[in-house]
Amino acid sequence: MRTGAPLLQVEDLAVEFGSGGRVVKAVDGVSLTLHAGETLGILGESGSGKSVTSLAIMRLLRGSRVRVPRGRVLFEGEDLFALSRGAMRRVRGGGIGMIFQDPMTSLNPVLTIGRQLVEPMQIHLRLSRRDALARAAALLSTVGIADAASRLSDYPHQLSGGMRQRVMIAIAVSCRPKLLIADEPTTGLDVTIQAQILQILKSLQEELGMAMIFITHDLGVVAGMADRLAVMYAGRIVEEGPTDAVFADPRMPYTIGLMRSIPGMEDEDEGPLHPIGGQPPDLSALPPGCAFAPRCSHAAAVCREAAPPARAAGPGHTAVCHFEITKAAGPERARARA
Repeated sequence: MRTGAPLLQVEDLAVEFGSGGRVVKAVDGVSLTLHAGETLGILGESGSGKSVTSLAIMRLLRGSRVRVPRGRVLFEGEDLFALSRGAMRRVRGGGIGMIFQDPMTSLNPVLTIGRQLVEPMQIHLRLSRRDALARAAALLSTVGIADAASRLSDYPHQLSGGMRQRVMIAIAVSCRPKLLIADEPTTGLDVTIQAQILQILKSLQEELGMAMIFITHDLGVVAGMADRLAVMYAGRIVEEGPTDAVFADPRMPYTIGLMRSIPGMEDEDEGPLHPIGGQPPDLSALPPGCAFAPRCSHAAAVCREAAPPARAAGPGHTAVCHFEITKAAGPERARARA
């Protein structure tokens, strides 16, 4: 377990989207802690609140329909929600870098790759244009783009999807941030390019000493990237702990369901895959009790009536459930251990 002051603390964060009388609770009471050099994986289905959490940390959620009713985000002990817009702009890029889901829409289509790399370094690192251009070319080489100097004059549409993703990584780490948020950085890439991108991220993290939040829905990817894992469902963290412990002994039925629905995550002699039935809940009309209860084979009456507690499952490992569930436990065995 890491000691010392954490680099990032997220405390009871909630994010709501409202339109008319309808309120969508996209994030509901998320708390996270991250230390320097550590990688936290955030895992869950689409719509579980992973990306909204990251955008809230960066204060990139704007508009009259967005509300943060409670919570704090402390970066190096400083409350990001209390900063002015100017001070927050200095944190973005300089202190915290971010790789967004879709590089085609995240990169500015009317600016060259060189300009999009150079401007942050001129602002945050105070580099001259000449030095920033040299560093930009070096960064493109580092992330595996050949003939980097000539690529600085290209526009995003002239690059392949894998190359655009590499450019996004170069931009995100260009100012040597202490924390990198990687939001689905390998989505839509073939497995060969995916492996290269993951290796680049690992190498950059080691070189720069960054902490990383790695957001994904891919269990295979997060298993090799994260020191700790937080599993999200319906805007809440339902299981958290060391990655090895969560994979070896998952305790929340949703986490178990995710693992049983992925090829290669279970032993071959355990039979066919077991997909999670049903659909994620409507976040504007969450059921009382446990949000996963309508899809859970272990659910009992108490699950539909009362919010489940967080149970300790091992050192630094907690799961939100009314019952002490194990991978091998059937419904009756699980209830007997309540």
